[in-house]
Amino acid sequence: MAQSINTKTLVTLKAALAAFGVYFCMYGFRKPFTVASFEGLAYFGVDYKILIIIAQAVGYFISKFIGIKFISELKPQHRIAYLLAFIGVAELALLGFAAVPAPYNIVFMFINGIPLGMIWGIVFSYIEGRKTTEIIGLFLCSSFVVSSGFTKSAGKFLMDTFAVSEFWMPFCTGLIFIIPLMIFAFLLERIPKPTEEDILLKNKRQPLVRAERKELIRQFFIPVVCIIFLYICLTVLRDFRDNFNREIWDGLHFSFDSSIFTLTEIPIAIMVLLILSFMVKVKNNKKAFAYYHYILFGGILTVGLSTYLFQSGSLSPFLWMMISGFGMYICYIPFNGIYFDRMIAAFDIKGNVGFLIYTVDSFGYLGSVLILLYKNFGSAQTSWLNFYIHLNYIITAAVLILSVTAFLAFKKKAKPNSNSNQFINFDPSKFYKLK
Repeated sequence: MAQSINTKTLVTLKAALAAFGVYFCMYGFRKPFTVASFEGLAYFGVDYKILIIIAQAVGYFISKFIGIKFISELKPQHRIAYLLAFIGVAELALLGFAAVPAPYNIVFMFINGIPLGMIWGIVFSYIEGRKTTEIIGLFLCSSFVVSSGFTKSAGKFLMDTFAVSEFWMPFCTGLIFIIPLMIFAFLLERIPKPTEEDILLKNKRQPLVRAERKELIRQFFIPVVCIIFLYICLTVLRDFRDNFNREIWDGLHFSFDSSIFTLTEIPIAIMVLLILSFMVKVKNNKKAFAYYHYILFGGILTVGLSTYLFQSGSLSPFLWMMISGFGMYICYIPFNGIYFDRMIAAFDIKGNVGFLIYTVDSFGYLGSVLILLYKNFGSAQTSWLNFYIHLNYIITAAVLILSVTAFLAFKKKAKPNSNSNQFINFDPSKFYKLK
């Protein structure tokens, strides 16, 4: 028995390390260019940095729409080949971005976004439907909290130390991460399939054909629409903070070096990981699904309240960026897999997490593109910092309304049995007593 427990723990740790490592390294091909300022460059009446961010985001959200079908129908035996091929295409696109002069190189940033948009679905397909999916998923999700800052620090280090140009820096940063990514990818490929116990607890995960996808949306139309708009809001906030982190820090007049992008994100990742890891103790899927909504309420209120305290002078810039980032990420992270993993199990849905993730993700990145266009053409005179502050307030209000509506819609969908009653009659005092 002890040996069995140790084996399960080893599998969980191996899966967590492999999933974390793959997605951590993927950011080396996606985000380093955002640390460059590309000052003085503008084309077609738009700031050049906004153009390349939009180009990658458009590629990314097109990828998400493609992924609704591709990821939901992906067969396990093809995962590793697609994973490595997509990374290769992304790195070659960065080479094109470096070699081709601006503004013609913008198209290569668009190409870079398309394969990278598929990586999350492939990685999560390895870990979904397990008893320990939540804990593995949290390690996976924490990777993009830490990796975004780390890879930007790596990119700035290359520019500052080796005088690598802003155009060649993204390609050179990607080269650093190729070998580690391959190692983690092969480690991920070798983790065992879900056990019979996993399938009993979380339902067997299987590909979804078109008719089944349409039926799933029809059945959960109202809550899914709420979640889509909610996720658009969270993605807009997260992407704006991530892509214009440097400009926000500049607006704060805060003295910093390349390490600041990592120093603020590591505490966030640790806090989010610790809080959400308690969800592993909740065996009842409907109770766990209800708890995620309460975490969502608390997280988004943290974003709004911390922004108000910063503006009133009660929080320093560093603490505000860290606390507001924590509130945003504790809302954002569950929607990257673990929220939908519990939804499938709670409502006995036949399918997989990939379809639901890519459905909401596709619209999320569309919103991110639209907000950048609005910033450039509709609010060009507003500083990056003030624009970000306004986003915090607007999105706090929107997410609160949408999350409450989604929760009530799911509550209505719960069937009148003992499990669903536990979803409806949520008692916070019993949270730590669950077995």
